[in-house]
Amino acid sequence: MTTPLQMTAKLRTPVGGRDHVRGPVDAPVTLVQYGDFQCRFCGAAYPNLVELGRQRADVVRLVYRHFPIANVHPYAESAAEMAEAAARRDRFWEMHDWLYEHQDQLDPVHLSLGVAQLGLPADELAAEVGRQEYGDRVRQDFVSGIRSGVNGTPTLFVDDVRHDGGYDLAELLAVVDAAANA
Repeated sequence: MTTPLQMTAKLRTPVGGRDHVRGPVDAPVTLVQYGDFQCRFCGAAYPNLVELGRQRADVVRLVYRHFPIANVHPYAESAAEMAEAAARRDRFWEMHDWLYEHQDQLDPVHLSLGVAQLGLPADELAAEVGRQEYGDRVRQDFVSGIRSGVNGTPTLFVDDVRHDGGYDLAELLAVVDAAANA
């Protein structure tokens, strides 16, 4: 009996200076997430990824790339661009966290309030997003995801290999530990 050939998806765009990285640059394990701020599954994975980063602070670096599925999530693209506007002010991770912690408030009015809560100039950021100043940056992440076989969110890559399992904390800890000891 023959078994079908299984292909493992690989990360095609290496982690580099343009990426949003949380954790030590020289960590033995790199976990790349392609995410959509409006995706409820990404929202469910978010606290587990934060806790993974806390529990394995010296072992894993977390990388976030945008993969807004705009035809399903109408606010995902503007949320991604807002995160990039915050990144321009060195506040990406604060905006990232706010967006995931307030997934039900991504419409323009609530998003503007969230930006103000973070102490960022809401009018400036809204104007930049309105002009789609960060649209190319978000699209570059999206295209890199497509090239790597991403077809939904969240998609995780552990050391450049797509993780086809779940995103509960116990599983993520086991996967990172296995990669660190490989």
